[in-house]
Amino acid sequence: MNTSDTPQSIAAHETASGLNRRDCLLLAGMTGLLCALPTQAQPVSAAAEEAKAPSLPALGSVLNLPRIALLDGSIFDPSGSTGQPLLVYWWSSTCPFCALQSPSMEKLWQSQKGKGLQMVALSIDRKPEDAVAYLQKKGYTFPAAWASPEWRKAFPKPRGLPITLLGGRDGKLLLAEKGQMFAEDVEAIAQLL
Repeated sequence: MNTSDTPQSIAAHETASGLNRRDCLLLAGMTGLLCALPTQAQPVSAAAEEAKAPSLPALGSVLNLPRIALLDGSIFDPSGSTGQPLLVYWWSSTCPFCALQSPSMEKLWQSQKGKGLQMVALSIDRKPEDAVAYLQKKGYTFPAAWASPEWRKAFPKPRGLPITLLGGRDGKLLLAEKGQMFAEDVEAIAQLL
């Protein structure tokens, strides 16, 4: 306290400003807290990329997925799935909706891979190591790849996450879903196969 800060001068200042000392301290603390908060949830580049993302492809359109290296070191070549249904699942290890849908995707993969289902789960994590660690931690065995920004130029991720696309035996899109699918919705995919 300054020696010139007498109770009378403090009271006069509080009356002039309309705030008492406690309110001033509270306001200063809140201002500091607000200034320390991040202004965006995503980096500008990720938010800008999502804003430019295309809409879901139209049902009946041809699913032209390029070759991609899987996280296990093998190559997924879609030409090898000709005549077979192909499930494409866009996900991220940081996506809470993907975390809820992925166990159902694993169940579908386990129940349908012996019946001809082809699948590739495309991670949009910042680094492939993040996707690998997540898959190992969760025990997921579905074929997964890291969709690098360069690869996504050839096959852009539609707006939203998770994204589930199902190409039929003829290569034409049977299902295009944006957002979390519930377990019963994922199970119903088997009926489309």
